[in-house]
Amino acid sequence: MTVSPKSWIGFSAMCVGMFMAILDIQVVASSLTNIQSALNISSDRMSWIQTGYLIAEVIAIPLTGWLTRALSLRWMFVAATLGFTLASLGCALCTTLEPLLAVRVFQGFCGGMLIPGVFTSAFTQFPEKNRVLATMIAGTFAMIAPTIGPAVGGYLTETYSWHWIFLVNIVPGLIVALLTGVCVAHEKANLRALTRINYATILLAAVFLGTLELLLKEAPKRGWHGLFVMLLIIVCTVSAATGVAACLRSAHPFVDLRRFRDLSFSLGCALSFVFGLGVYGATYLLSIFLGLVRNHTPLEIGEVMMVSGAVQLLTAPLAAWLETRIDPRLLTAIGFGLFGAGLLINGFETSSATMVQASWMHGWPPVFQWLFEKSDDTFWPQVIRGVSIMLCLLPATRLALERWPQAEVPDASAMFNLMRNLGGAIGIALIDTILEQRTQGHLDSLVARLQARDISAAREVGIPLKQFLSAPAGPVDDMTKAILGPMVKRAALTESFNEAWLLIAVLFAVSLLALPLMRRAHIADSTMGPGVH
Repeated sequence: MTVSPKSWIGFSAMCVGMFMAILDIQVVASSLTNIQSALNISSDRMSWIQTGYLIAEVIAIPLTGWLTRALSLRWMFVAATLGFTLASLGCALCTTLEPLLAVRVFQGFCGGMLIPGVFTSAFTQFPEKNRVLATMIAGTFAMIAPTIGPAVGGYLTETYSWHWIFLVNIVPGLIVALLTGVCVAHEKANLRALTRINYATILLAAVFLGTLELLLKEAPKRGWHGLFVMLLIIVCTVSAATGVAACLRSAHPFVDLRRFRDLSFSLGCALSFVFGLGVYGATYLLSIFLGLVRNHTPLEIGEVMMVSGAVQLLTAPLAAWLETRIDPRLLTAIGFGLFGAGLLINGFETSSATMVQASWMHGWPPVFQWLFEKSDDTFWPQVIRGVSIMLCLLPATRLALERWPQAEVPDASAMFNLMRNLGGAIGIALIDTILEQRTQGHLDSLVARLQARDISAAREVGIPLKQFLSAPAGPVDDMTKAILGPMVKRAALTESFNEAWLLIAVLFAVSLLALPLMRRAHIADSTMGPGVH
């Protein structure tokens, strides 16, 4: 069977749609502080711009299979692309946080269907001999997006305005929808499949995830006391328990929780959760650290954050080669260990950048010397994490999914991937809690140490030692307070950021304990089928 050029055009258009969905998380990350300033958003609410998108993706991913069967792959993808494009326009038109969050949720729901849709197409629209090429094309698009995304977002925001990180999706989105509708193979829709979806479980899942995020953000501020917190706990608990019971009783549940009876699959999903927490959490932490503490512009943030994606793209072939030759448990341990090491190094940041010394590179090609001279202390942690990303993802995916027959892989894959997004959403909420709850304590401690003439505190804040030691004892005048106040606050915030980095690093270390408990499975027809992404 020969694949027509028309089919390749349709598939390429779908890859561009997936590229847009993946890119969206990255371009927004590098512009978060700019959006915060433009819409007058408080720091503790800024993360909802990302978590709203991720939670909606969690809901959308397991629904993709249902909607593909009901509408056909072609029309499901067209509808999702048009919805994503319309939501992008809506985001650009928002002037306050509340409507932006509502539109971001819709955008995330539509974007969440585009990624699995592409990988399903690679297996259902092409004969076996062409699937490797199709998967490689899709994988390349998926890896390029996080590589260039931060710089694209920073450039658009700094050159034009933050609105353009959303407006840039409109023309490509319309072209993708048109080419997909015209070029992707026709399939018969089965609208009757829509009646088999248990909509109550979807609603309960949405209520549970929404109240869980709200609880993680609001309860620490209120000391886990009060009527509002109690109501959130009750609603969160009841919706979770009722949703789990409904999924276990339903013949066609929103997600098949019975799969968690398999210990190795459950542990694989736990690894996916921790990986999502690390990947999305690190992206969020680094972007707001550079913006709030080091006062980088969106473009500068994007340029710094490109490092991890570029390294991931360069090392992906090596990871794919190793994945076929080394026990996936060992490879997963290496990947999670390296990622945790990158997080650990980030846990010792200072409020001002420490430039990497490149004198030892004398004689190296000028491009390498320039790269190192432009690098600061965020460079090497990103390199380490970039190397490890595919080592975390590929073998863990195989460990979780190789145990299922091919017909069951799409649903198992959906659960595995939604756990990654769920980890990202919860991780960002936890990071916000650390930054909000811990900073004031660090601030008070720094002030007390400075008043006690602690030289290490002066170094941490960035006060010149000669000036600090020569300052007279006693009350500080208003001018000195005005100068030192922002410096002390940045140093206190940096300590909170470091605690968040270290907490995630500890979670990665603990996750390694799951690997000895995971067992390999060898099912003849359990290849990495549609839905793996």
